[in-house]
Amino acid sequence: MLTNAPRGTKDILPGQIHKWNHVEQTFKDICTKYAFKEIRTPTFEHTELFKRGVGDTTDIVEKQMYSFDDYGGRNLTLKPEGTAPVVRAFVENKLYADLQPSKYFYVIPCFRYEKPQTGRLREFHQFGIEVFGTDSMLADAEVISLAVDFFEKLGVKDLELRINSIGCPKCREEYRIALRSFLADKYDQLCDTCKGRYERNPMRILDCKSETCQSLVAGAPRMLDYICDECRVAFEDLKRNLTSMDIDFTIDPGIVRGLDYYTKTAFEIVSKAIGAQGTVCGGGRYDNLIEQIGGPATPGVGFGLGIERLLLVMESSGATMPDEPAMDVFVAVIGDEARDYGVKLIREMRRNGIVAQMDLMSRNIKNQFKYADRLNASRTLVIGENELKVRRFHIKNMRTSEQIEIDDKDIIPTLIEMKQEEK
Repeated sequence: MLTNAPRGTKDILPGQIHKWNHVEQTFKDICTKYAFKEIRTPTFEHTELFKRGVGDTTDIVEKQMYSFDDYGGRNLTLKPEGTAPVVRAFVENKLYADLQPSKYFYVIPCFRYEKPQTGRLREFHQFGIEVFGTDSMLADAEVISLAVDFFEKLGVKDLELRINSIGCPKCREEYRIALRSFLADKYDQLCDTCKGRYERNPMRILDCKSETCQSLVAGAPRMLDYICDECRVAFEDLKRNLTSMDIDFTIDPGIVRGLDYYTKTAFEIVSKAIGAQGTVCGGGRYDNLIEQIGGPATPGVGFGLGIERLLLVMESSGATMPDEPAMDVFVAVIGDEARDYGVKLIREMRRNGIVAQMDLMSRNIKNQFKYADRLNASRTLVIGENELKVRRFHIKNMRTSEQIEIDDKDIIPTLIEMKQEEK
């Protein structure tokens, strides 16, 4: 049906957009305080970028990408996540030559073909941050701190920070051998996807959504028991930094994250307010990704955060959301001369930062007042023949029904003063 949005997509209507604006502006404010700079990348990229960066054994690359050939025969993909495109921009534009570390944030749409469910759509929106150029665990702690401060600023409660170390390529190989050995006699029971992962990347099996595979990996070896001394020191440093920041955390050996590029730090912030799919923020360190994509060896760390799921968590946890912005004044007119005067006046109002509206449907004065009420106007100003003769006008407070009478030269200064008093 042409009149139905495609499955897995959702309209953001005017009555909802103020909530989106609120969380987006709060995120941008927090990022600015942490000295992050905004970056914007294209909606689609070469498919190879995600195969190389995200990993060809991930669910995203294997099952979920919206890929297509354009008229020039190039295979392109609507971006399913934000990190790989930012890395590509970092490398292509030689931003690694700038003073390091580089700290970026973004607000983007993402696209993944998966079964739509609560808080999970095929087109979804994401906040993300990335820090390139430092292997200090203080950067990891700062990334986590930003996320925690963001949720706190929004008034979201009952969240739990869970952290893990998933090692580096050196110590991870030993773990893969142990994991394959553990799964060897369970191989035939694995889903077809995980059978393919068994040799290529058995850690992906730990992240499989199949209940059967999840039961098979119960009691599997823990990556934390196999990390090398370097990774162990890094993890202890991360814990010390978080403790110094007064950020509570739980160690969760089961966190592996769904993307192949992660090394060392992996973390999730989890809410119990939205059911089984409770992760509202996830991220970690990826020290080899920039080199894999073609840049110089450069460490990185960051996170991604789904906006739709965040709004669900805010609603479920009782976080305070601002009201839809009210209109400052509705200008009601009676007659053509009043309309001409009102058109000029309302333009001056808007130039002075006053949110104002007039009737555009030739309603009578009674229905104009009804319309103003429906628009949730804070005040009304009436312009009629008598008002024009004496150049004095009434401003009515629609909440209290109080009225004041003022000269025409005082209309805009008075409305500006009223607006400032309400802030």
